[in-house]
Amino acid sequence: MPIQEVKHIWRNGEMIPWADATTHVLTHAIHYGTSVFEGMRAYDTKHKGVCIFRNRDHIERFFFSARVYRIGMPHSVEDIMQACCDVVRENELSSAYIRPVAFLGYGEMGPSSTAVKSDIAIAAFPWGAYLGEEGLDKGVDVAFSSWRRMAPGTIPSGVKAGGNYLSSRLVSMEAKDNGYAEGLGLAHDGTVSEGAGENLFVITKGRIVTPPTSSSILNGITRDTVMTLAKKLGYEVIEQSIPREALYAADEIFMTGTAAEVTPVRSVDKLPVNQPDFPITKQIQRAFFGLFSGETEDEWGWLDPIG
Repeated sequence: MPIQEVKHIWRNGEMIPWADATTHVLTHAIHYGTSVFEGMRAYDTKHKGVCIFRNRDHIERFFFSARVYRIGMPHSVEDIMQACCDVVRENELSSAYIRPVAFLGYGEMGPSSTAVKSDIAIAAFPWGAYLGEEGLDKGVDVAFSSWRRMAPGTIPSGVKAGGNYLSSRLVSMEAKDNGYAEGLGLAHDGTVSEGAGENLFVITKGRIVTPPTSSSILNGITRDTVMTLAKKLGYEVIEQSIPREALYAADEIFMTGTAAEVTPVRSVDKLPVNQPDFPITKQIQRAFFGLFSGETEDEWGWLDPIG
């Protein structure tokens, strides 16, 4: 999707013009993938104004990712949370996709460089439904990729690092080249992992199953949200390894993520799901979007007003 430019970006403690947010071509992150990031959304809620969804959870994971790769964070969690609110407000956005990123900057070469200063930026800009508004309603067609996801002991799949998304790029490009909306990856052991940028849920006979963190997935914040809402609605949600063929017999399948939100899957490898009206998925989807309309009570404190 093309980026819709706005006026300002927050960078290293300052609000600067969008066009000035540049970096050197010898930046460490460009050469070695030493960047971590988050994807967040701000929603124009009917009852609390413009709010960032699960601001603290995202920024705490942001700091965790930076810690794993030893990327210095000279600001506090609270500072970055506030900066996320500020960049939405300063750009006069009523809804937005928010992208905090931390990366190792200019100054040294070599994968293990330790004297490179980190650079932290936060952008916010308009971004609609990642897999399309029609996809949210009618579902999308997906296919398994020939590419496997990273195995345990290679690189940490539970860290939201820029380099991890080279795998996502291969998975997604292959799917789109073959006419699908998105690709699905398999874990190192051949069981189901996740989409190129989405977590996966499979529903059979009213039972909701999702791959565990050991299946090379990112433990998504929208994933956690959906698991919480589904249990609140009375559904059993189980984390367990899923064989590929289980998706071919599923009643419903849906994907979750900050960008994808809650998107139904109508077919996998051209095999349609058994219940194309997605009754359980739609119920969970209504509960999710109800957080922003006020129809679902935010009893977990997930909405952070930008002020």
